[in-house]
Amino acid sequence: MAVLQRTQMCSPGTPVCTGRPGTRPTWVTVFLLYSGWFCLLTKAQMKIPPETVQKWANSLSVELNAVASKYSGAALLQKKLKDVEPIIRIEDVDGTAIVQDFSEEIEKMLGSKMKSVKRLADTAEDADLYHEFNSTLTFDYFNSMLINTMDEEGNFIELGGEFPLEENEHFNRLQVNTLMSDIQVPTNVYNKDPDILNGVYMSEALNDVFISNFQKDPTLTWQYFGSSTGFFRLYPGIKWTPDSNGVVAFDCRNRNWYIQAATSPKDIIIVVDVSGSMKGLKLTIAKHTINTILDTLGENDFVNIIAYTDYVRYVEPCFKGTLVQADLDNREHFKLLVEELQVKGEGKVKKAMKESFRVLNEATANGQGSLCNQAIMLITDGAMEDFQSVFEEFNWPDKKVRVFTYLIGRDMTFAESVKWIACNNKGYYTHINTLADVQENVMEYLHVLSRPMVINHDHDIIWTEAYMDSVLPNTKELFNSMAQSLLLMTTVAMPVFSKKKETLSHGILLGVVGTDVPLLEVMMLAPRYKLGAHGYAFLVTNNGYILAHPDLRPLYKDGKKLKPKPNYNSVDLSEAEWEDTEEILRTAMVKGETGTLTIDVRSAVDKGKRPLFLKNDYFYTTINETPFSFGMVLTRGHGEYVFFGNVSVEEGLHDLQQPDLTIADGWTYCETDIDPHHRKLSQLQAVVRYLTGKEPDLECDEILLQQTLFDAVVTAPLEAYWTALMLSGNGVEDGIETAFLGTRSGLMRVTRYSGIEKRKGKNFLTRADKENLFTVDHFPIWYRLAAENKPGQFLYYVPDDDVNKGKYTAVAVTSVTVTEGKRTAMAGAIGVQMSLDLLERKFLATTKQSNETDCSNIEGLCPLSCESVEINCYLVDNNGFIVMSTERGDIGRFFGEVDGSVMAQLLKSGLYKRVTLYDYQAMCKNSHHHSSGARPLLSPFYGLMAAVKWLFSNLMLFLLEFNICGLWHNDYLADAKSTYHATHRQKKVESMVPCNTEYPGFIYDSTIRETNSIIKCGRCQKMFVLQQVVNSNLVLLVVQADCDCSRQYAPITLTPREVKYNATVKCNRMKSQKIRRRPESCHAYHPHENAKDCGGACEISISVALFFLSLVTSLALR
Repeated sequence: MAVLQRTQMCSPGTPVCTGRPGTRPTWVTVFLLYSGWFCLLTKAQMKIPPETVQKWANSLSVELNAVASKYSGAALLQKKLKDVEPIIRIEDVDGTAIVQDFSEEIEKMLGSKMKSVKRLADTAEDADLYHEFNSTLTFDYFNSMLINTMDEEGNFIELGGEFPLEENEHFNRLQVNTLMSDIQVPTNVYNKDPDILNGVYMSEALNDVFISNFQKDPTLTWQYFGSSTGFFRLYPGIKWTPDSNGVVAFDCRNRNWYIQAATSPKDIIIVVDVSGSMKGLKLTIAKHTINTILDTLGENDFVNIIAYTDYVRYVEPCFKGTLVQADLDNREHFKLLVEELQVKGEGKVKKAMKESFRVLNEATANGQGSLCNQAIMLITDGAMEDFQSVFEEFNWPDKKVRVFTYLIGRDMTFAESVKWIACNNKGYYTHINTLADVQENVMEYLHVLSRPMVINHDHDIIWTEAYMDSVLPNTKELFNSMAQSLLLMTTVAMPVFSKKKETLSHGILLGVVGTDVPLLEVMMLAPRYKLGAHGYAFLVTNNGYILAHPDLRPLYKDGKKLKPKPNYNSVDLSEAEWEDTEEILRTAMVKGETGTLTIDVRSAVDKGKRPLFLKNDYFYTTINETPFSFGMVLTRGHGEYVFFGNVSVEEGLHDLQQPDLTIADGWTYCETDIDPHHRKLSQLQAVVRYLTGKEPDLECDEILLQQTLFDAVVTAPLEAYWTALMLSGNGVEDGIETAFLGTRSGLMRVTRYSGIEKRKGKNFLTRADKENLFTVDHFPIWYRLAAENKPGQFLYYVPDDDVNKGKYTAVAVTSVTVTEGKRTAMAGAIGVQMSLDLLERKFLATTKQSNETDCSNIEGLCPLSCESVEINCYLVDNNGFIVMSTERGDIGRFFGEVDGSVMAQLLKSGLYKRVTLYDYQAMCKNSHHHSSGARPLLSPFYGLMAAVKWLFSNLMLFLLEFNICGLWHNDYLADAKSTYHATHRQKKVESMVPCNTEYPGFIYDSTIRETNSIIKCGRCQKMFVLQQVVNSNLVLLVVQADCDCSRQYAPITLTPREVKYNATVKCNRMKSQKIRRRPESCHAYHPHENAKDCGGACEISISVALFFLSLVTSLALR
């Protein structure tokens, strides 16, 4: 590189800067003099001596390594491991055998849940068989919303008797009653209706089975019976909390487990009339009906929506002529489009029906859709055409497609023709007057579709996709307590049928029994310690959707609140394992195959900031008797080997009970959830009690205990070493805060060198610091970073996350290993945490030359100091993050954001490499708006009229919804209000929507030890020198400070960029149907089905005066 001195440098053609000797200066001469000096200032180039920076970097290497080595004790731990190498053995990890073992354990566990559900179904059916319906039955039961409620006189209210509750560890510390179940009834269902009373009375027989199941399998969680009449029997009993409006919106019949168990997979086409006659309240009811139908669909179902007037149009033009999977993502997409429907023109249903039959027939012919039940849902206020020819052409005589009709509004003129359509196509007719009627009427179609299954008496056990239990109390408090994906659960459920012979042809579904299975419990059967630092296990459904995966992120932050993503349970495996570009892994797992696959992957830790290149071995197999497949990952290198060493229990126990030692409380060393007496034990307490013989009945993992005891003995000298440092004459250097280590067995030792009042990193390695602890789904960040770093070489970084805020500390960590022959296995990681004040002191003390420095042989600035205003100095880690800077505010930031010009040069020279990463579970801001905020400005009276219209509309709509039952039962009143507001809340556009993003990561090429360069920036040139800090992951970067290049070079940021798709690509992505495995059973037809039971008009009378008043008011306001 050319050496540039502080000399005059003028542009070609610039006149000389002084006049001739002896001549008198003229104004021209003075001007030229000033021009020359200006030229000098703008063109002069600073020279930063590379040899000075190299000396600094070498000194920093020695200084930092000395501090990290001394206060961590890494050398001592590595020596202890070296000493025990003769008595250890290292074995290859057999992934094929492990995946088989894990899957068998999971299969056994899920099998026990299925047996429990089967016992409930048998008991419920027998109880119904011997129960005679009594229309005058009076029966006092425990209503979960009313229990333990007293009136003003101190007496328990009706249905609200004394119901003892106590906190239970097994049920998320909720107040429960494990000796009894209780009953939840939705607000829109009368809690003393004869059907409810008879059903509750009959299902009392389930109480004993609930308790018996829990005793046989103490890992069971919630067990329940959801009745077709609407009540929900839950064990253990709880106090149900209504929402802020006093409404209980939960209806078990809307839950996915109920719907899937009650029906076989189905193809549904919803046909909605949007002609002019459907305006106003009718259209509102029609939209709510569509949304309610969509809510009854699951990922094994397929759907499309057609709107018709005098022509046919698809609500989503992209889905024209096809069926799409009814997963959560597509259902929510349809709901947004349905809200945009407008009425106009004349309604002609014939074309719409033809189109619907054509789509369903083509799906069957092409082997698409569910290949099971098919149905058309016609939503209209009347059908005037002669459409018999359509059914003759497409559906008769086999009637393979059922047609369900929903007559909207109070006009009964076309009731007979609309009913005729349903009755002649094995469907069901309902008349929907109000929003409050929608729920009950929509549910009727499920009972019709369940008839063949009920008549056949086929008890298909179903497993749901992953879902988040947002119903029970405390759920939100759990969001921050564990890995997001493990907050989810699945449900195993089974239908309950009437076995009475007299009603056999009617196919009466009594309800559904089920139990929840937290995915945390399932994944704990694949112990972390067997998978290594980067290994993990995962589950997928028959549709390729993730059931459990450490990279599944079902929640997002909306402001300060955590919310479920709209598509959280329809994340495809290919979106988490995106390096599987050919979807080989996904296809094999969906098909239920067993095998292995190796993929080179770009991974990332520390919230995606730090890329890693890994070679992963995938092992997968199916879980028999379920729709799930299990997979696991082992990473080449440290994931290939496991080592074993023997120590005596007495020796291990002594070291295991030292105060500085903990073990991973989220891991299962001993099973504490089986015996209620063990549930309050921590894992360490359980291990000690088992090893001392105080709890010999505990079920413990002998291999994990052996590893833990060995690690406790080998690491024991560190406790004495750290203590000796604190007690030594010199003490501990100010700013050294914590020494820590962790081993492959989840064991940790932590010593605090300074008290909490002095520590900058107060939260580091506390219980709240989940990212830096061993948890059920990951090893600590520092452990994973050390695993990819050279053993014995310290890696430095600044923790920056939700717990370790403020960027006040730095961490130095290294890995320790054991070797046998040619095999080397990672034993653990050890490190030290220090304050940035300490690091700054050492940094500034090292990076300066005294005024007495001999500068005779140094070309450039001398003496040089990082405290000088002429230069900026940085310590930057291998991922481009600033570990130390003379500007405190820069610490923890990505260097490219601070100086884009230098980062661009480093990328150009190959010293740092950009790694493109993808996030297919991102949330992006939605720029779509439904209406203009400027409209009120058009007229000063608009706001007033809008307010008046809103008041009258709400009042009249509420009165219209108030049916005769509401005069006697207040529950209907609350439901009408809640249903209306729930429907209208959907119009509010979410500020964040699911999207795909790409974002950069950066990795330093450690083979390049040094570089320096000059960057031309307009009128100035910027010099920088980079030098590797040997035996670390750091580089020292010294940059000229007086040349601003921000106009020529934009900052280089880590900001994710949304991947935009053009309309064609977006459409193809939306409607593409990946390979899936259909459920094995289908019940679409039975010759003995009583198809004549096809519904009828249930008129609900209201005040005529009120009706006309409401009608006139509505017309006036519209």
